[in-house]
Amino acid sequence: MRIFAAVVPPPDAHADLEGFVEPRRDVHSDLRWTPSHLWHVTLAFMGDVSEHLLDDVCDEVAGVAAEHEPIPLRLSGAGTFPDPSQARVVWMDVRSDSADGLARLESLALGVRRACNRIGASPAGGAYRPHLTLARVRRPFEATHWLRVMDAYAGPSWTADEVTVFVSHRGEGRGRPHYEPVAVCPLGADVVRA
Repeated sequence: MRIFAAVVPPPDAHADLEGFVEPRRDVHSDLRWTPSHLWHVTLAFMGDVSEHLLDDVCDEVAGVAAEHEPIPLRLSGAGTFPDPSQARVVWMDVRSDSADGLARLESLALGVRRACNRIGASPAGGAYRPHLTLARVRRPFEATHWLRVMDAYAGPSWTADEVTVFVSHRGEGRGRPHYEPVAVCPLGADVVRA
């Protein structure tokens, strides 16, 4: 089974981004836009997890989340993977109004990855780059124009105060995946406040 842990933008941030993206979906292009109800900022992705580990993954994510305080975030700017000249993914950047906000988000992501790895869930590795995927393409394309358009976006600030664990169910045929939330883990439950 495919499992991931993510931060989900709250309804107001979600609606603001949707208002910006919606008219751009109508432009003829090869972009396959991610439906807005699937938007999230991944912390850890585990592509092949035995079903019997699901409860353990949820427990580990909850434990890590409890040790991290809520994080002020915002969606602003854009980028591509792997690069603008050969783009396959167009994404919204994640930023923070707090000087240490992105470092705290990375610490949360790495903590979740380590905890899940310890129990055998084997999260994908590599450098952590927080982002929200907007669209994908089947063939790489030159994305400089799209980056200029999407980079103009600056969304409202919001506070990430929970981590959601999802099971990703593959879509029928070429259909979109379905993400089933299986646990919501509050941030900061074990943080001692002065």
